[in-house]
Amino acid sequence: MSRKLVILSAPSGAGKTTIVHHLLKHFPQLGFSVSATSREKRSHEIDGKDYYFLGENEFKQKIESIEFAEWEEVYRNTFYGTLKSEIDRKLNEGFSVIFDVDVKGGLSLKKLYAENALAIFVKPPSVEVLEQRLRTRKTESEDKINQRIAKATAELAFEPQFDYVLFNDGLQHALDEAVGVVGSFLSK
Repeated sequence: MSRKLVILSAPSGAGKTTIVHHLLKHFPQLGFSVSATSREKRSHEIDGKDYYFLGENEFKQKIESIEFAEWEEVYRNTFYGTLKSEIDRKLNEGFSVIFDVDVKGGLSLKKLYAENALAIFVKPPSVEVLEQRLRTRKTESEDKINQRIAKATAELAFEPQFDYVLFNDGLQHALDEAVGVVGSFLSK
């Protein structure tokens, strides 16, 4: 069994992070790829565990040095990306790697790793449900929620480019389906 990459992408609020955490508990051979970001750290987040928090200039320097496997300016002056060194570290530790990334980042990773990667699109029941989930979190300003909803609407168009679409209209069903799909991929 070779080491593989499992990529979960979705609009913000679709449930991908919850699904990734569930998969990490279910499959000990998976190692989580911590993404880098230039956004401000939230009070509950830990640098190096939730994200690598980089200043905007440091992030841009790493782009110029080609240190990212993928990166996006997700919102104006707010960058997210996956450091090549993070992927290499997890693979060298003997893990298959699981990613929780935005839609464009997920497609970039899939293109880079091709048949060694499974790209899963987590689809929400509707944009209205996404908005409700984002509001329930109470972690974002009204402006940020509106930005995320606008972005989510555009991201839904990328669904056909993924290997598998996981419809999250009920969390337990989505978790069970994710375990089946990822288990099948990892065992190939």
